[in-house]
Amino acid sequence: MDAQQVDLDSVDLMDGSWHTEGPPHELLARLRSECPVHPGSTGGQRYWSVTRDAEVVTVSRNPGTFSSYREGIFLQPDQVAPLDMVRNVLLYKDPPEHSKYRRILSSVFTPKAAKGWEPTVRSRVTAAIDAVIESGRCDFVNDIAVPVPLGVLASLMGVPDEDIPTLYQWTHQIERAQQSVEPAGATQTFAEMMGYLQQLIQAQLAEGGDSLVTRLRNAQVDGESLNDDEILTFFALLVFAGNDTTRNTAAIGMLALLNHPDQWQYMRENPDKIPQAVEEILRYTSVVKYFVRTATQDTELADQHIAEGDKVVTWFTSASRDEALNEDPQTFDVTRDNPQHRAFGGGGPHFCLGNNLARLELRILFEQLAQRMPDLQLDGPAEYLNSNWAHSLTSMPVTFPPAAGEQNP
Repeated sequence: MDAQQVDLDSVDLMDGSWHTEGPPHELLARLRSECPVHPGSTGGQRYWSVTRDAEVVTVSRNPGTFSSYREGIFLQPDQVAPLDMVRNVLLYKDPPEHSKYRRILSSVFTPKAAKGWEPTVRSRVTAAIDAVIESGRCDFVNDIAVPVPLGVLASLMGVPDEDIPTLYQWTHQIERAQQSVEPAGATQTFAEMMGYLQQLIQAQLAEGGDSLVTRLRNAQVDGESLNDDEILTFFALLVFAGNDTTRNTAAIGMLALLNHPDQWQYMRENPDKIPQAVEEILRYTSVVKYFVRTATQDTELADQHIAEGDKVVTWFTSASRDEALNEDPQTFDVTRDNPQHRAFGGGGPHFCLGNNLARLELRILFEQLAQRMPDLQLDGPAEYLNSNWAHSLTSMPVTFPPAAGEQNP
């Protein structure tokens, strides 16, 4: 479909045909300009698409008016699992309950704590590259982008390496359920995952030691702490959303670099600028395309009347390319000074809790890739996941000159 010619009154942004190769950025730019709060309908469900940064931020920072708890974060309340099953996950909570839960979690997920995880991240990145470096070719998605965040997550959670494929299978099943027309397609997946995590938590609490489980169990803020069920649901969130976002950013970011070889060259020649480049990669990819909120009262957004009970879709992938946020936003420029983005959400209570860990993983990954695989090239077309929610690749074949032996930068 031609984004410039299509009648906006007929546009359903949830239609997968707009997402066959990532977000429909031309259409999103037109919506930001002509109708930043756009009425749409899919499968009989009406909703408002919020594409301009100012309104995305307004919705994100006002949970009293735009609730995630009331009917969940997808258009259908039971999209991946029954709403009552997932409401205890942090993404689904509203203040004040959300505030108490997040304060305690934030005391563990600090920038200082993230620095302490650097050896773990570096070890997982090194292992992923070591596994393919002598072959001269690999699938970047499955051989590098997938095992790094999953391996880090396993280390932090105390999950044995032999169980990592099971974690990946669960995330894949949840992602597929999000796209399914059938409701609650991941109910069994969530039940299996919760049962596994419950056993994991109980075993680690019995053993003691210094694990993420024990840190969370011992964390207190203003005399409040987390119970075992709250730790359980947080670990479920890590499995559900804590690794695939980093995986997708790494893969889509690498694809952007390979499609812009001057940018990849700049990163290789200026490794000290990689943290800045990571921010541009986050902005340009913005792999979580949207979340949904439900209006708790009549209100207005960009002169549109939003009725109580209406679904509001905040398109983060559009906000990150808003012309009001960055100059020339459609251009991928790793030299961009202080790029602004909504890759971690629009601010407010649901700003991504794991952003420090994600930035650490991406920084170390691109540092090692620039040093150890500088001549990385595409070896065929990248394959996209046709998803209106996740900006994701399923495969990206690459080649590089083989290098012998382990090298730990």
